[in-house]
This record gives sequence, C-alpha cells and structure tokens, in this order.
Amino acid sequence: MKRLAPLRSLKRCVDIAKCQCRRYSTPAQDSADQTKPYYITTPIFYPNAVPHIGHLHTLVVADIFARHAKLCDPNRPVRLITGTDEHGLKLQKAAEAKGMAPLDFCDELSVHFRNLTKKANISCTRFTRTTEKQHHDAVRHLWRELDGRGLIYKGRHEGWYSISDETFYPATQVALREKDGVEYRVSTTSGSRVEWQEEETYKFRLLAFTHPIMEHLTKHPDAVQPAQFHTDVFQMLRDTTEDLSISRKRSRLHWGIPVPTDPEHTIYVWIDALTVYLSSVGYPWETGDSGLAHGWPPDVQVIGKDILRFHAIYFPAMLMALGIPLPKQLLVHSHWTVERAKMSKSVGNVADPVKAIDEFGIDLVRYYLARVGGRFKDDVDWSQEQLQKHSKEIISLLGNLFLRATSAKIMKRVASVPRPTVFLLSGTGTSSLAPLLNSLKALAPTYEQNMQRFQVADAVEAIVLALQEANLLMTQAAPWSKDTSPAVAADVQALIFETLRQCGILLQPFMPETAALLLDSLGVPRDQRTLADAAFGRAGLGDVRPGVRLFDINMVKL
Repeated sequence: MKRLAPLRSLKRCVDIAKCQCRRYSTPAQDSADQTKPYYITTPIFYPNAVPHIGHLHTLVVADIFARHAKLCDPNRPVRLITGTDEHGLKLQKAAEAKGMAPLDFCDELSVHFRNLTKKANISCTRFTRTTEKQHHDAVRHLWRELDGRGLIYKGRHEGWYSISDETFYPATQVALREKDGVEYRVSTTSGSRVEWQEEETYKFRLLAFTHPIMEHLTKHPDAVQPAQFHTDVFQMLRDTTEDLSISRKRSRLHWGIPVPTDPEHTIYVWIDALTVYLSSVGYPWETGDSGLAHGWPPDVQVIGKDILRFHAIYFPAMLMALGIPLPKQLLVHSHWTVERAKMSKSVGNVADPVKAIDEFGIDLVRYYLARVGGRFKDDVDWSQEQLQKHSKEIISLLGNLFLRATSAKIMKRVASVPRPTVFLLSGTGTSSLAPLLNSLKALAPTYEQNMQRFQVADAVEAIVLALQEANLLMTQAAPWSKDTSPAVAADVQALIFETLRQCGILLQPFMPETAALLLDSLGVPRDQRTLADAAFGRAGLGDVRPGVRLFDINMVKL
C-alpha cells in the first residue's frame, strides 16, 4: 500500500479528473446522449428494518422520471437501478442481536425491498445487492485503481462516529444531550447517537478534490436540485478539512469487503455502497469502454437530503480520481414525517407503504406521493386524511369524468353526429369551449417544462387544472340535456375525450396502470402514447368503450 503520493503526481491526477468532469457531466443533451441509455438511480436501501413510506417515495420519484424518459423517446433504452446496501457495522450488530449470520439476516430483509419494487410497479431494470460477487469484484477493482494513483494512504483517524449513519461527524455537528441522568452526544444533522472513535485506517485524498468539485458545481449550477441543496454542498465543501477515512479494522467490522492488500481492514461501507452505481452497469468496463453504451454517466440520481454529502462530495471525488464522468444531476428530496415528527421505530410512527398500497391501490398512492411530495424542498407530512382527499380528487376528476362522458344519455344524443375534429373546434364559435381549448393547447408544453425542472407536483397540477376545466365544461354545457343540441353535445364530448386522451398520456409516468386502462378505453393505439402524441389535436382516438371504471375502490370508504 502506498503512502502519500507526491503532490505533483496528485495535481496531475486532479487536472485529468477535472478535464474528464468538464467534458462529460453537463446536464444539457449532447450528441452522445442519442446513443446512451437513459440511466437513473435510487440509493440502495439499508435493510436493517422493513421499508417505510420514505423508501417508497424515493422509488416512485425515480420511476416517474424513468417512465417519463420512455415517454419522451420510446426507442431509447432506460435503466433504473435500485437495491440494498448490505454491509456495515449497523447490520453486523443488528444480525448479532437477532442471533443470525449477517447474510441470512440480509436475505430475510432484502426481499421486502425487492417485493416493494414489484408491488409499487417500479420499472427497475436491476436490483443490486452489495453482497453479490460481481459487486465485490467492482469494489476491489475500484480500490486498486485509487491505490494505483497514489490516492490511498495509511494513517490514523479520530472523531465522532455514528453507527446508525455509518459516518464520522465533525465536532461542529455534534451536540451534548441528557436523558435520565445519562449524558450522550448526537449528530445535529441526523439526530443519531455518536461515539468517539480513534483507530488506524486507510484514507482517501478527498481534500485534493474539493476545489475541483466546487469548480464543477459553479460551472453546472443545475447539477444539484432543488437549488437550496446546491448551496448546501458548497458549505459542506468549505467545512471539509480532512481526508476521508475509508476502512475499519476488521477486528471491529468484519461484515464487509476486505481491503484487497490488507485483510486486517474492511472497506468503508460508503465506498462499497457508492460503487453500486458503477457495478450495476457493468463496471469495471473493458479497456477503451467508457461505459457510455451501458448508460454511464447517470442522467439523474434520486437521493434523500440526509445522504447529500456522500453523493455530492465523496462520490464525485472518487470518480474524478479515476477519470470517470460525473453523474449529470442529483435530485434531492426532503423527508416524509408523521404529525410533523420524524418517523421512528422506537416511537412507533412509521408509515407502512404496503398497508397503504393494499388499502388504496398503488396508482392512488403514487398519485398522492407525486402530488404532495413532488416539490422536494421541504419535509412533507404523511397523512391518511390527505391520501383520502387526493384519492377522491383524481377519482372524481378522471374516473367520473370518463363515466359521465360515455354515459348512455350522451352517447345516444351524439350517435347521429359524426365525431368532430377537435383541432377545428376553436373555429366553431362556441365560446364555452374556449377556456378548455386554451388549457389543452398549453397542457403538454407546461407539463414538459415542469418535468425538465424536476417540478413533479407542478406537472401533476397542470393535468389536474385541465381536468377541472373539463369537468366544469361538462357541468355547464350539460351535453346529456335535451336543451343542448346534438351538435354542441358532440363538440363537448369530443373535447372531453381529447382532455382524457392528453391527460391519459401524461399520467403514464405517475399512474401507469390507470393511464393504460384509460387509453385502452379510448381506443388510443399503443404506438401513439408518447409525449409528442400528447400535443393538442393529435390523431389517436379510436373506438371508445363506455362505462369502464378506472378505479377499483369504494368511494364510500374514502
């Protein structure tokens, strides 16, 4: 194992990394992206307990953008990876407390997360466990590559360590607490208990990369979203005053990947975990292969705000050190709380995603998570009442609208009138159609603008507003009434169908099963359900099947 590399050698390595970073990591589309699969990641989840609603939110957000990428370009491959992070002291201790071998413990809990991806209709293409041999090989290769560049050295490390968070915290982020006469210290960032640790460790020359990371973030102000977290990363970088401890003595932590050249040390769990984004797309690649054809670099990485440091500082530093292109954008979301309090097993306020899905169905839960949790800046309170409220909203606006528009009375009144071409309706002189016409013409561009800005809730809001306008038109025009001429009734129904067609296409990333049922019921061909097809007046409406219930749930129970 090498000691400190000469500064001249380190500078040359950093300069190369900066060049690689600048060349590849711009969020803007370039010609290379036309051949690169769209690649999006979630964090790999720590299976020390069953999943909670925060895990589901992360999965759903990533899946929304994966499906949106397919909506934009059906011919472009999409890769969405998730999985479980199965090494570390926390899992080692949890397994010991259960009297189980660590791998058996992980096997038992990891399946809950895999099952959640299926139950939540997550379109993941790879579920990676860090206990897999292929991942182990990738981590060992990465360690050797860093070592070969003179960026790993042996030293001592001391500080306040959180077993729960698997990280050291500086003294400025540690506070003294007292309970029942016993004093202890906690991280002011996560609230987790910390303990003083001092040991021999291998270190990564993190400080050599803090300035290049700052330069990268300055050049790419959209690299971390929302903007407040971009600002937070700069402060974290300014507060970084030590190199990164990247190993633990094996006598203390045996459940992990051994350091390739020193079996007495275990690789730090975050080095192990972050490498999963590489190993899941085939790293280490063959000589001359940049990983582009496999999807590298990630287009978006979805993470919670509590792991921002690891993804915005440690991971880019590792990649710069290896000359590997950086991920394009980090989408950071805040947390879900229950009655404004952080979810905690000890408090007993953990929201169960499986229970919610079983009660409401996955599409209603996905809609709620996007509608309420799709702005990402602030913590959001999980509420059964709000889930019921928003479920009623979309059932009424979408499901009931379809039933009203295809009711026997309306279908009978318009039977003698050829279906109008909605693109020509603006010239009919029917003034009551104007608000909805204007709304529909702006819908797809507004939706896409919001999605490009990661404003998921606002994209959903645009759909909701169009549906509200359509429901209002239905009520005001009363196409079922004998007082409404068949021609006007036909115009109104045609515009309602166009609303449902556009909204059905745009709802595919959020409510995939419901949107598919709606589009099938409207007779929209499978090859005419792209973002381009969501433009106002595009052909695509076929034979409509009346009376289809889009939601299989009893409204009385809501």
